Amino acid sequence: MPLVRIDTLGPDTARLHTLGDAVHQALMDTLGIPPEDRFQILTAHDGKSSTLRHGAHLGIPHDDDIALIAVTLRAGRTTEQKQNLYRRITELAGALAGVEPRNVVITLYENTSPDWSFGHGEAQYVTPAV
Repeated sequence: MPLVRIDTLGPDTARLHTLGDAVHQALMDTLGIPPEDRFQILTAHDGKSSTLRHGAHLGIPHDDDIALIAVTLRAGRTTEQKQNLYRRITELAGALAGVEPRNVVITLYENTSPDWSFGHGEAQYVTPAV
């Protein structure tokens, strides 16, 4: 179960939802995440009561069309799988939501099976003790 958080600047919620679709499609394409395994927090900051700040780290100039994408998932993916995910997210964000590749910033956070509960106060990924 990846948990995806996408933050953008501006009131375009349709674009934000399209970015959510793009990220989920990329997760399915590259990591085999099932279609129904979709948990996302989508936030459009208005620039007044909430905003995003960005710089030009590593010489990559970002502007107010930036999309900050954070994905939390269980550990175990290879570097190659992660790189494929970054490329696919960036490709789909551009094709579906018009985000320039330089404005797609992605961070992965990994954890382990006991770190997840999908409800009922249980850790569903943990095998019960016998």
